[in-house]
Amino acid sequence: MLKKILILAGLLSASTFTTAYAAAPQPFEAWVAELKAEAEMQGISKSILDQAFAGTAPIPRVIELDRKQPEFTLTFEQYLTRVVPKSRIEKGRAMLQENKALLTEVSAKYGVQPRFIVALWGVETDFGRVTGGFPVIDSLATLAYDGRRSAFFRKELLLALKILDEGHIAPGDMKGSWAGAMGQSQFMPSSFHNFAVDYDGDGHKDIWNTRADIFGSIANYLSRSGWNSSETWGRAVLLPATFDKSLVDSKITKTMREWEALGVTRRDGGPLPSRNLTSQLVVPGDGELAPAYLAYSNYEVILKWNRSSYFATAVGTLAEAIGSE
Repeated sequence: MLKKILILAGLLSASTFTTAYAAAPQPFEAWVAELKAEAEMQGISKSILDQAFAGTAPIPRVIELDRKQPEFTLTFEQYLTRVVPKSRIEKGRAMLQENKALLTEVSAKYGVQPRFIVALWGVETDFGRVTGGFPVIDSLATLAYDGRRSAFFRKELLLALKILDEGHIAPGDMKGSWAGAMGQSQFMPSSFHNFAVDYDGDGHKDIWNTRADIFGSIANYLSRSGWNSSETWGRAVLLPATFDKSLVDSKITKTMREWEALGVTRRDGGPLPSRNLTSQLVVPGDGELAPAYLAYSNYEVILKWNRSSYFATAVGTLAEAIGSE
């Protein structure tokens, strides 16, 4: 697992974008025609296809972002400061209270604590404020045509077209990230098909604007990925100076009493919880033994959402702060 989060900086030149398509086997327009024929064979209506691809063209910025030219990296502490600032904690608490009745209902149905639903919502899109302004069909078509990961994005593109064909959202309103992640939960089309729910029963799985569907979809994702509502995600701990670094391994799990015998304490120096849960030791930093966390099975569930120790720890930290009062 990477220990650093790469931050994109700068743009590729127009010539680089042109080069990216130099080896393309056919013109983009011909490729789209072939894709539309395949989609129509899968049952997607010609009307939806014509609407979805009206004026579609490769988006240079999408290729630039996909190439990920890193200029610098963030330490875990810097990342946590950016992703879980005091302002987001305060807003998360306000959102928890504002949506308390709905979140309680969703929690009861799916077995996921409200604070984790709100935390994922907050980390992904700042509670719906930043959902991405790229046209999803154009972005996915750009990436599928590009060739670097064409099979993956072609599959996602066809699934996005099915979402349109099912009437969950209008073609012009299907906006998301440059990579095709959509709505306030930032689901890829495949995740939408696997986990999105029509919680309010209006016939649309609306992860863009309807909080009932957004919360229900997030909770359904976690629940079906193995969430354990009887546990939290983990906890911050303090390791002794002589601690064996080889124990920082996701394949190694120990009980609280076993960790305690090795000198592990709460971050404030107090004893570990009396409940003898099994956990792994997570140290998201760059080789140091602090900050450190004992992570339970729900941490692994969050990793299924995003395979980043930075992300999973940030979600857990935000959830813990949101639910601390």
